[in-house]
Amino acid sequence: MIQRVTVPTLFPPPTYSHTSVVEAGTKLAFLAGAVPLDAEGELVGPGDPVRQAEQVIANLREQLGAVGSDLEHVLSTEVYVVSAETATLSAVWEVVEASGLSRGPHSSTLLGVTCLGYTGQLVEITATAVVPETPAHP
Repeated sequence: MIQRVTVPTLFPPPTYSHTSVVEAGTKLAFLAGAVPLDAEGELVGPGDPVRQAEQVIANLREQLGAVGSDLEHVLSTEVYVVSAETATLSAVWEVVEASGLSRGPHSSTLLGVTCLGYTGQLVEITATAVVPETPAHP
């Protein structure tokens, strides 16, 4: 259902593909940015980008599950991290890798940004995913 392509003439990416292709007629989900808030709207992991990334992944799982999809069906992500430090971006990417999101591997962009929408927010992930005809297992 998902064709993930690593282009042989480009530098090989470490844990993602350059391109993901889905045939027309497949149901897709375009997810709003998952943020590090709990069910009560409280920021999780103030000052801790790794803890925030873990909460963002948990929230992303919930978003996907609500439409019958899961992390394995994610085609692409944009990972936003409030930092200019490569080490901080790398630490957040390790959380993404450990989550199973990069198992596809999916296409992804990792960005260091100045700020995000909620006070104290350090991480946000947007995603596009396939919604399989047979709902994904929880």
